[in-house]
Amino acid sequence: MNKKVNKKREAYAKKQEEQGKKVVTWIFAGLILLAVIYLIWTFAMMA
Repeated sequence: MNKKVNKKREAYAKKQEEQGKKVVTWIFAGLILLAVIYLIWTFAMMA
């Protein structure tokens, strides 16, 4: 019984870790995209 619970916990922890990595990746991608948009906007204002 205890081994079954440990396997479930490990699987859940692995799943959570993978989802967390996806979220962090999306956040950084969004920040980079916003930075590029801001850069373009800034250069457009100076032109």
